[in-house]
Amino acid sequence: MSTASSENPRTAQLAVSGMTCASCVARVEKVLKRVPGVESVAVNLATEKATVHANGAVTDDQLVAAIAKAGYEAAPILPEAAPAAAPAAFDREFAAVFAAAVLTVPLLAPMFGLALNPWLQLVLASVVQFGFGARFYVGGYRAVRAFAGNMDLLVALGTSAAWGLSVYQMFAHGGMTEHLFFEASAVVITLVRFGKWLEARAKRQTTDAIRALNALRPDKARVRDRDDPARERDVALADVRVGDIAIVRPGERVPVDGIVREGRTHIDESLITGESLPVAKEPGARATGGSINGEGVIAIETTAIGAETTLARIIRLVESAQAEKAPIQRLVDRVSAVFVPAILAIALVTLAGWLLHGAGAETALLDAVAVLVIACPCALGLATPTAIMAGTGVAARQGILIKDAQALEQAHAIRIVAFDKTGTLTVGRPSLVAFDAAPGQDRAEALGLAAAVQRMSEHPLAKAVVAAANDAPRFEASAARAVAGRGVEAKVGARRVAIGSARWVAELGAGVPASLEARARELEAQGNTISWLIDLDGAVLALLAFGDTMKPTARAAVERLASMGVKSALVTGDNEGSARSVARALGIPSDLVFAQTLPDDKARVVAQLKASAGGIVAMAGDGINDAPALAAADIGIAMASGTDVAIEAAGLTLMRGDPALVADAIDISRRTYRKIRQNLFWAFVYNLIGIPLAAFGLLDPMFAGAAMAFSSVSVVTNALLLRTWRAQAGAVEEARAGKPITRPA
Repeated sequence: MSTASSENPRTAQLAVSGMTCASCVARVEKVLKRVPGVESVAVNLATEKATVHANGAVTDDQLVAAIAKAGYEAAPILPEAAPAAAPAAFDREFAAVFAAAVLTVPLLAPMFGLALNPWLQLVLASVVQFGFGARFYVGGYRAVRAFAGNMDLLVALGTSAAWGLSVYQMFAHGGMTEHLFFEASAVVITLVRFGKWLEARAKRQTTDAIRALNALRPDKARVRDRDDPARERDVALADVRVGDIAIVRPGERVPVDGIVREGRTHIDESLITGESLPVAKEPGARATGGSINGEGVIAIETTAIGAETTLARIIRLVESAQAEKAPIQRLVDRVSAVFVPAILAIALVTLAGWLLHGAGAETALLDAVAVLVIACPCALGLATPTAIMAGTGVAARQGILIKDAQALEQAHAIRIVAFDKTGTLTVGRPSLVAFDAAPGQDRAEALGLAAAVQRMSEHPLAKAVVAAANDAPRFEASAARAVAGRGVEAKVGARRVAIGSARWVAELGAGVPASLEARARELEAQGNTISWLIDLDGAVLALLAFGDTMKPTARAAVERLASMGVKSALVTGDNEGSARSVARALGIPSDLVFAQTLPDDKARVVAQLKASAGGIVAMAGDGINDAPALAAADIGIAMASGTDVAIEAAGLTLMRGDPALVADAIDISRRTYRKIRQNLFWAFVYNLIGIPLAAFGLLDPMFAGAAMAFSSVSVVTNALLLRTWRAQAGAVEEARAGKPITRPA
């Protein structure tokens, strides 16, 4: 082995399967760090991926073997590989949950005074316990082998105790006893497996964000032949090299990062800047892979390929931000490491104590098992999932989709919401915000001339002009043509009229009236885009200002968040003037305004806010460029009107695209978290009271089972109270529509 090979650093990525909780992550990291030559390890539970930094002597086979010894499966991930599609096992898991529920329902009959043959109960419960509950035994075994405790171990022990007690009583009484507890074990297995299915769904959706980003990469690029520049050929994107000239036609996605060498066009770069307006490109301008070309054919000299492109960096930012998110450590998981051995110890002490006291073996065993039955984590297992199911269900009905329990639990502690501007607080479509005619010009006539010039164009700004000219006189234009980098001109009757940039005005030598110059500076300071209506004989006819309009509920959303103790920040790729103008209109403090931020800048801003907030930081956005920030934030909030990438990277999705729903999402999270804490409190109270009673022989196993069932009913009933919640945003809409508002007290 050479020194160079052993000292040359490398990064390996492995797909790891079989992990179910944070303790699994810790064990995988532990065994990988033991491999000689490994310097650091980061295991991501959401993406089921391990990133290992090691020297060149460490092979993938060594890493895979180490993970296998810990009881998990692993395989190397090839560079640039997109995440695999969701496996069919996900659907089989739901089928298993449904089948377990079907077998469990008959076991509830005795609780309602209905008779059910004990042997049938044994068969049904055994299938659920050892068939559908096998995974908990495997997880519990792994925890014991690692000298740790987890929820799998708690479920396996508790359900086994209830099942074992029922089997004992059946055979002790010749199968004639009525006091069986098979339903306890089956219900816990079914509900906890349902929770595991929800977790699997969340992990699958998390990887969809990366998959959606990868989908933006074109498969091929049209490049000029290196030996014969007059010839063009289609090649795989992986075969493009730095220096190659890529030809991009109208409507095509730019395949590479590079510099425009030939042609003029407009490119939609909302992918990178978040700016809703297409950007003019001419020779010397930079183009970004993944953006969409507009109306012209351009030739781009490739400057970055593969992992070095802007899009690839965005993908890495999303992956990195997701890897840094620590999974929620539920209260049940925190106490399970102590709770499980404590209950075992109490049960053993109870058994030994009664035997030493002279009681019979049956009495001692029943009292010891009663301790395990009353401690069976039925209420503990139901406390969190029932509240989460009720909270997510009512939220969905009000237009708030919550991706996973982690997002719901975290959102209650949000202290700052960082809003993207375009498409989140604003409509996201350019509109004509000002049209000022020059002195001596008729405004309506000038607006009609502008609409005539723009009527045949599909450019977003042209559509805005036409939409604003509904009541203006209608003129017909002919011989319309685009002048690259300057604007568009046409003949309207006998006049030659154009709409163009200030540069074109200067080239034509057209004088701009002082009043319009002052007005243009004022509008530009507010972040608007300025164009001019020009008579090509040399006169300026009017000023046009394009901007984005505020969503009607944006200010109310910021004000309500403030009343809830949540600060609002503005993080946008738009210019300083536009950002400050929007912030003033909404009441956002100037020290929480961050303008001209690219995707990596947005992620850094979110990191700064997290360091200073003293609580959870949320990011609300709708564009691809927001994906890294959405992932870097503790909670990502996406507008359903935005891109799929933003939605997949976020924990919460607002289906109506209404910023007022952000406050509602926090409100339902707070109420749900309150229910979780209440449920856990009562679950622990039952244990704190019931376990001593059982240990001292004051609680018959039958009453222990009844108490356990009552504790389950109480936490479920408490959780169902969430179904009365209603979003205020929806109530406001109803009030505007003239509908009566009904709200529970």
